[in-house]
Amino acid sequence: MKTVLPADTPIPRWLRFVLISDRAGSAWYIGAGFFFAPVLAVLSPWPTVTAALWAIIGLFGLWLGLLGIAMATGLAIVLRANGEIPEDYWRSIINY
Repeated sequence: MKTVLPADTPIPRWLRFVLISDRAGSAWYIGAGFFFAPVLAVLSPWPTVTAALWAIIGLFGLWLGLLGIAMATGLAIVLRANGEIPEDYWRSIINY
């Protein structure tokens, strides 16, 4: 039986995109919350506009949830292969 060393374990190419998108999207989502809260309060007399804003917020939240599932899947693939993601990889995601 051949053992796979951590250096030989490939990291899925799409995982980098998912991690960067999740990080940036989460930061944007939190920041947008400070904008949307007063906007929703002002636009509450118009239920159609309020519903449209809630739909946008919900769809973006769904997108972040799907990114979270993809991130967990990618990290599980690496861990299942008994791999390790090097520190340089993590730093490249933070300093994109």
